[in-house]
Amino acid sequence: MKTSGAQKVKIGIFTVVGILLLVIGILVIGNKKNMFNETFSIYGTFRNVGGLQIGNNVRFAGINVGTVDGIRIVNDSTIRVNMRLQARVMPFLKNDAVASIGSDGLMGDKLVTISPGETGDKLLERGGQIMTTNPVDFDKIIARISHVADNAELITTSLATISSQISGGKGSIGKLIFSDSLERGLVGTVKAARETMTSAKKGTEGFSENMDALKHNFLLKGYFRKKAREKAEKEDSAKNSDPAATEPTPTKRQLRREAREAKKQMKQEAKDEKTAPPAEPNAR
Repeated sequence: MKTSGAQKVKIGIFTVVGILLLVIGILVIGNKKNMFNETFSIYGTFRNVGGLQIGNNVRFAGINVGTVDGIRIVNDSTIRVNMRLQARVMPFLKNDAVASIGSDGLMGDKLVTISPGETGDKLLERGGQIMTTNPVDFDKIIARISHVADNAELITTSLATISSQISGGKGSIGKLIFSDSLERGLVGTVKAARETMTSAKKGTEGFSENMDALKHNFLLKGYFRKKAREKAEKEDSAKNSDPAATEPTPTKRQLRREAREAKKQMKQEAKDEKTAPPAEPNAR
């Protein structure tokens, strides 16, 4: 069966497209695997790679600079991760750089993140070992979150029960908020306190009256007079000890009297000057 010209054209187009797709795939995969760039390898050891796989990206300062070249179990607590990096990163990779395992976004693929060193003065050699930090164990975090959620649910249930009991007037707080018995008790206490104060006032007044009656009693009159004399003697001794207290203080009446006498004396002197005979002239 002979093929027509149209079929030959279709076959040619299909072949060209297939070759182009193959070349593009080789370029993309080769670029991702750093097959067309100069590279060098380093390695790091971890206790747990957290789901890291061969072919995952390696980032330096947030830039994809290589891929994971191999993962090998050394012993029960050590896993070796080989990384192939682009040669352009080598002048910036110091010996105190740190590699850690993270994820590309919240739910993305795992990758190795290299943090640049700061205090190192030497560069990391080809095939050298880089310092590492172990990844976060998300299983433990999820278990803790689940435990916290269970406790929160238990606390919420307990709070709901307590709130319902308080709303029903049960317990001390419920009675305090929704019951009138405490109010009545407080009113009764205030009333009793007022009555007590009234009784105490009456008792004080009665005591004062009794003391006045005792002062006038002939049996105790001498005692109270003795106390009064002792008090007066103490006041006299205090006045004698203070020189300023011994000098009598002039009253207003005395001051007015002295002022009238001084005025009268001044008038008399003026009158005497008027009635005095004139002086005789000197003889020439």
